[in-house]
Amino acid sequence: MKYFSFKHCLIVCLLASCHAAPEKEKTGSAAISAADSTVKIVAPAQATTASLRDILAKKEVPVLCYHHIREPKPGQSESMKSYSVSPAQFAEQMKALHDSGYQTVLPEQLYEYLVHNGPMPAKPVMLTYDDTDEEQYSIAVPEMNKYGFKGVYFIMSISINRPRYMSKEQIKNLSDSGHAIESHTWDHHMVTKYTPADWDIQLSKPEKTLTDITGKAPKYFAYPFGLWNQAALPELKNHGYKMAFILSTKRDTIEPLFTIRRMIVPGQWSTKGMLNAMNSTFSKK
Repeated sequence: MKYFSFKHCLIVCLLASCHAAPEKEKTGSAAISAADSTVKIVAPAQATTASLRDILAKKEVPVLCYHHIREPKPGQSESMKSYSVSPAQFAEQMKALHDSGYQTVLPEQLYEYLVHNGPMPAKPVMLTYDDTDEEQYSIAVPEMNKYGFKGVYFIMSISINRPRYMSKEQIKNLSDSGHAIESHTWDHHMVTKYTPADWDIQLSKPEKTLTDITGKAPKYFAYPFGLWNQAALPELKNHGYKMAFILSTKRDTIEPLFTIRRMIVPGQWSTKGMLNAMNSTFSKK
């Protein structure tokens, strides 16, 4: 099988619709000044302070993002292949992560590491799944189980119980089995285009749905298409979210907890290419 180079696949991912840069990246003196300050982090039990400089100084944890786990369709575009891996590729990737010494972490552990200097494995990795596709349950879970891995499922709640998507029972089983069930909006509407009325639909509706299913309120959020803006941050914080996840672009120096970087694993990559991309993308602080 011929695989694309990392450079070529990076270009493909940059062109794909589910990746975009934030509206404005803060750099220069403003970022330095903010890093010297502290930010108040509100946790369910207490309030504490954490230095932005300390958060930014910590090495980023590799966060992988999967969408479809299925065989490529005939004539499928390169862009669409960027959002799919075959079941065989996925199985090989999980084995390679395990054989390389990686251990999975969930958002709460990442939050504790960044904010409270909590423990982290020597080689952590976070496995995340977007959009509620059924194969993320029927194919991904058995492979993860082989190695004691746990995943993070960012649920688009409008799709629950629809054909080819996960059911309420499957989502509850994931939660009961130790996987994280978190929010990916109601219908994948782009955050940067919200009207004031959209916030209740896109945040409150899935929060209630997921809490009713799992008994746990979601505390972590993945922006549709990886897009975010400043207007989203107070809304997410007011809804009790502790961190939010983007795609590929660097985390914001003022709001690092709400711009956690993820890396899509495209179908064009070899397993070795995926490991090399992880090391390259997340090797720097």
